[in-house]
Amino acid sequence: MLRHSTAAPATLPPGGPAATPLPAPAETPAAGSRRRRLWELGSHAHCPLIGVCLPIAALRRLTDKVLGGEALAGDYELHCGVVADCRQRTRLAEGLQKELDRRYLLTVQRTAKLKTTDTLAAWWREEAASKDLAGAFWAVMTHPRCSEALEHAVLGDVHMLQHQVGMATRIDAARFEALIDENGVLGRALAEAQQRTTRLGAEQARRIERAEAETMRLRAELIGRDTALAQLREQIVALEQAAPELRTRFDLARENRGQAERIHALQRALLQARQEADRQRRRTDEAVADAAALRQAAPTAPAVAEPLPTLNHRAVLCVGGRSASVPTYRQVVESTGGRFLRHDGGEEDKVAQLDATLAAADLVICQTGCVSHDAYWRVKDHCKRTGKRCVFVANPSKAALERALVRVLSRIDGSQPADEAADGASAVETSDTNNGPSR
Repeated sequence: MLRHSTAAPATLPPGGPAATPLPAPAETPAAGSRRRRLWELGSHAHCPLIGVCLPIAALRRLTDKVLGGEALAGDYELHCGVVADCRQRTRLAEGLQKELDRRYLLTVQRTAKLKTTDTLAAWWREEAASKDLAGAFWAVMTHPRCSEALEHAVLGDVHMLQHQVGMATRIDAARFEALIDENGVLGRALAEAQQRTTRLGAEQARRIERAEAETMRLRAELIGRDTALAQLREQIVALEQAAPELRTRFDLARENRGQAERIHALQRALLQARQEADRQRRRTDEAVADAAALRQAAPTAPAVAEPLPTLNHRAVLCVGGRSASVPTYRQVVESTGGRFLRHDGGEEDKVAQLDATLAAADLVICQTGCVSHDAYWRVKDHCKRTGKRCVFVANPSKAALERALVRVLSRIDGSQPADEAADGASAVETSDTNNGPSR
């Protein structure tokens, strides 16, 4: 029963139409080409047709329009009243027929080409899986070739689809509830993230403010520094204008300082050179005195060459001399039973190696004409300190070497005079000795 709120309330009698039923036309067999009407279908088809093919909001608008008022019934009561009203041909049934034909006009036109029940059934199986289920349902149920068997199958398919849709609706509702919960969690997380972002933004803003303040301070310092620099430059310009030769004076003062430093360096070098010259002069004086003493003490050389004594495996070191004379020196020393040692006096051999060679020698013969000053003084100092016999020969030759060997060995064997033997710790020079090394 439909309840309406109008100026002249209209009600549906229980189980009856909303108005006086229209006279029904003569029934036309379904085997013709005319489509079936809503009130011509079985009552079992009205409920799924109205429920699937027309939304409840559209159904309420249509009912209010046809009855001329506002239906007060709920959705279920409205649905049941309209289903009951469609059992006969009434204004509401005709209004539903027109509305459904208008909604699904294209689908109805597509099924008009289907001339057999089998083609209509095949078309239904294809369209049942599509999105336009409501249009396909209305087009098949009102098609003139829809048999009772096909109608029963279509109603069964729609019935099962409604169950599935209900299950899907419940699943979607559960999913919707889960999505609501998830949305709440995400909303809270978003709020926390927004709070953190706001806090970080505020901190960043404060840092930017501090950086800008520091930049302003540095700019102020830079401006002050530039100002002071400009003032100093102005003062320099003023001083240069007041004293045009000021820059030249500065350059001269700087040059004078450099000259004074060079003068001091030259003075230090001159002092060192003078000190070295004094040392060399003293050494030369000592060598001259030693040579004079040796000349006075040396006996007159015999006119006849003396036989060479035996060295008895003594090591004889020859310091200096020409490289071409080395084989001759070696032959003279080794022929008398001695061991020959040599140091070139600084020509190629290092002077620092001379000390070790002097320590290994028993007798030393220094050829002053071919030896450096450093080697000369090393030999002289070593022989004085150790008491080792040493002969200084000015002119390097085989005869000079033989005379030096005879003289030094005769003094070692004790044949020297008493006044010469007393000077055993000092070096001995032959009559051929000059006043020092020649180079």
